[in-house]
Formats: sequence, C-alpha cells, structure tokens
Amino acid sequence: MRKKLLSTALWAAMAVLLTSCVGSGKQVGTQSEKASGTPEFVFTYAENQAEDYPTTQGAYKFAELINEKTNGRIQIDIQAGGVLGDEKSVCEQLQFGGIDFARMSLSPLAELVPKLNVLLLPYLYRDADHMWAVLDGEIGEDFINSFDGSDLTALSWYDGGARNFYNSVRPIEKLEDMKGLKIRVQESEMMRGMIEALDANPVPMAYADVYSALQTGAIDGAENNWPSYESTNHYEVAKYFTIDEHNRVPELQLVSRSTWDKLSPEDQAIIKECALESAKYEKQLWAEREKTSEEKVRAAGSEITELSPEEKERFQEAVKPMYERYCGDYMEIVVAIIAAGK
Repeated sequence: MRKKLLSTALWAAMAVLLTSCVGSGKQVGTQSEKASGTPEFVFTYAENQAEDYPTTQGAYKFAELINEKTNGRIQIDIQAGGVLGDEKSVCEQLQFGGIDFARMSLSPLAELVPKLNVLLLPYLYRDADHMWAVLDGEIGEDFINSFDGSDLTALSWYDGGARNFYNSVRPIEKLEDMKGLKIRVQESEMMRGMIEALDANPVPMAYADVYSALQTGAIDGAENNWPSYESTNHYEVAKYFTIDEHNRVPELQLVSRSTWDKLSPEDQAIIKECALESAKYEKQLWAEREKTSEEKVRAAGSEITELSPEEKERFQEAVKPMYERYCGDYMEIVVAIIAAGK
C-alpha cells in the first residue's frame, strides 16, 4: 500500500512539473526574475513551412520585433516545418489555446468564418496590386475584424502569392486538359468545389503527404504557388506547371483568443504593431522568393505553360456559378472587391 501511495504521489508530482514546463503561452518567472531578464511570457508559434520560407522568416521577424519592443518580456518560440501538426490540427489547437500564434492559409479558417470564403473565390483579382488594394483598405480591415466567436484573433495579412496547377500527367493548356485529373486540395469545401467545376477530381489531403502521393499516383497533381512547388520538391514528381493564377489567397497571422486575453492592452498593441511590421518584411521576401523559385524549377526541367487569355476566360466561366453558391450572402462584398482599384 505504501508503495502504491508513493507511486501515486510521484505521478502527481510529475504531472504538475510537466504542466508547468510545457503549457502553451505560459507565464514564467517571479518579479525579481523578470527584472533580471527572464521572459514573463513564452508563447508558441506554429508554421508548416520550412525554415527558409518567406512566411517562416516573417514569423522569425515577428518574434524578433516583439522581443526588442518588450525588452525580452515576451518570447515567441517559432516551431516551423509542421512539427505542431497540419493546418487543421493547428487551427483546433489555437482555438483552445494549445498553441498561441500561427500563420495559416484561409481555407481551413473559412470553415470557422464563412465570410472568408469570399477571398477564396477563384479568379477574384485582376493581379497582385488589385488584391493588396483590397486587403490594405477598409474591406481587408473588415475581414480582420470578422473573427468574433471563433476563439481566434487575426493580426495581419501575409502574402501567399498566386496559386497555379501542376501535375505529373500532361500539360494543361485548355480546360479539357483538366478532365479526370486527381488534384490534391486543402480541407475546404470551396477548393473541392473549384476542382469539380473544372471537371477534375478533388482529393483532400494533408500538405505533408502530397510528395509521396504524387510518387505513388494516389494523386495526379496539386495546386500551389511557385515557392511551395519548389521548396517541397514537388517539381521532381510533377513537372507540368500551368500558370493560371486561379487563386490569390492571402495568409493570416493569428493568435489564440485565450492567449490574447492574458495580455495587457499595451502588450496587445505592441504585438499588433509587430505583426503589421513583419508583414511588410514577409511581402518583400515573398517577391524575391517567387523569382528564385521560378528560376530553379525552370532550370530543373519543369514544363511551364501559361494559359492564353481566351483559355483563362473559359476557366473563369466554368467557376462563375461558385460565386453565388458559396458566397450568395456576401455578394455585395464580392462586387466591391471586383470594383476596387478600377
């Protein structure tokens, strides 16, 4: 009996120790320790891209700025390469505070905030300048403030470039070339709907599984931007890349609401300022990375096809019914976005 009691006590002590060591967004240090340089808060930040990717480098800049502006009181621990889980898992952990900060694409977030589906509509923008005129204005601010009730707080937009199709079967030069292709998509009803509208077969799949799925033929292709296509080495197993820019989907920096509520208004203001400043840095890195990624995959032998204006119009017409289907309640916003910058 005594051994059993000792064992129970030992496990209880270990549980307390583990909770104090690995709890997300933990507050640490006594007042004297804080004064001597020990961080008051240590927060986790989830990023699913590699260390050298623009969004990851933006996250490191974000952490660096916060450390500087709080004199080390707030520390952000960047966990890159998807080590904290895929985007769907990270989103769930953010909601209950298991992870404090993250950079996420909009597809999984639209499941929580349906209004974000507007920004996922294919062929919504004329070009990059059009998108940033929208996001940096009142419309973009309205989207940032749309997360009430989601247990998340949005901080800033990151550039995610333009998404294009690539596959291992054939060049896509016309709409008919999409027919029957098995295309990986994110966990998003909108993205599945786009692939179906183009007469291909959507295959929802975690980002980390795409390379092996292309190797084995479980999928024929995927869709993403130049840096993602290059950094994941997908060009090794899917050499046909088609520039159609069907989506310009921005990324978001987010913080768990439970973490946000721990902070003083002064610290919240600092974090918001650092998020916006890191976004400018990430945007610059993105433009540079797009160029180098394109050069690398072209040099490696990828076959690059750019849709003609006439064919792109056919792709646009094929997906037009999606606008009312997925965003019927937000058509005023859609019309405002299309008209912006003209």
